[in-house]
Amino acid sequence: MNRNATAFLKEEYQDLVNKNLDWKLRILESGSTPHAVVDGKKILMLCSNNYLNLSNHLRLIKGAIDAAKKYGAGSGSVRAIAGTMKIHVDVEKKLAKFKHTEAALLYQTGFAANAGLIPQLAGDGDIIISDELNHGSIIDGVRLSKADRAVYKHKDMGELDKVLREADKKYKRILIITDGVFSMDGDIAPMDKIVKLANEYGAMTYVDDAHGEGVIGPDGRGIGAHFGIEGKIDVEMGTFSKAYGVVGGLVAGSHDLYNFAYNKSRTWLLSGSHPPTVSGAQLAAIEVLETEPQHVQNLWNNTKYFKKELNSMGFNTGESETPITPVMVGDSGKAKKLSNSLFDEGIFALPIVFPMVARDKARIRVMMNAGLTKKDLDFALEKFEKLGKKLEII
Repeated sequence: MNRNATAFLKEEYQDLVNKNLDWKLRILESGSTPHAVVDGKKILMLCSNNYLNLSNHLRLIKGAIDAAKKYGAGSGSVRAIAGTMKIHVDVEKKLAKFKHTEAALLYQTGFAANAGLIPQLAGDGDIIISDELNHGSIIDGVRLSKADRAVYKHKDMGELDKVLREADKKYKRILIITDGVFSMDGDIAPMDKIVKLANEYGAMTYVDDAHGEGVIGPDGRGIGAHFGIEGKIDVEMGTFSKAYGVVGGLVAGSHDLYNFAYNKSRTWLLSGSHPPTVSGAQLAAIEVLETEPQHVQNLWNNTKYFKKELNSMGFNTGESETPITPVMVGDSGKAKKLSNSLFDEGIFALPIVFPMVARDKARIRVMMNAGLTKKDLDFALEKFEKLGKKLEII
């Protein structure tokens, strides 16, 4: 057969362009700060996950530099062979203490944690039960498992109870997986109720708290602290790439989980460990959260003010309970037009469109930051109101 083996690359990309579903990459030419330079233009940053504005915190920068001077630029190996440095272990011990769990394990990324650990926790003869709005990395992790799967309606504890009741009769292991903070809508999973149901049926609980780490709970200790159930969630997975201001995945839980995970997760076993600079900054980030509560406080003060003002203008911010603030638009084309117009006005706020959300649920996802001033917020609010009226969104 005479075929063009790579023709689909261009064809499928062009199809995305035609449907306004493609990503247009913008280039950050400065640090990830509230006032940054993107594509040569000075802008107000409203789409970074750098919630606490720690990416350029002097203690994190010093931690990275000091670690590089002591340990070098790279680890030289995977963790399981010769790549476990003392600084990696120091981060894990500090993180477990901060989160009030027995142990914690670093992964290369949050995606690597989900892709590597989920398939090992449930396999043939088991079942994984997921919230219907779980993150794509959870979905991919579940797909890699040989376990059966079931999906319950978003945050619907009645349906979860029903699924658990049916699964209880048929399966050896039951694993319930949910996002902690749902990344597109900003609402929070009822983790206390999920843990209660899990205990009734002898099920294991796994929460992806990537957007909750450093954000919710006292001192930003995450969803376990938020609901007062620290140490009762079997697997708390998160990342350093958002509120902590660095990069890297994490898993916190029991000593048994720690030993199981680093012996069984292929993504952990077969990927190079973090460069010392990364772990030096990770360690410093935890120390900042322990000693500088103003960052979490500022983040929440900014969130409450911005959300209140948007709603008073007539914008729909959905079910958000967190600094993730979706400005609902509906049509993907209109959401992209609003984003481009905001950029022209000096505001960087990206549209979220299908397939990341449903086709008629396009929105501008505004991410609050602890480093934004009231003047910054008022500037952004003025532009949102002006363009929202122009595009007949409000």
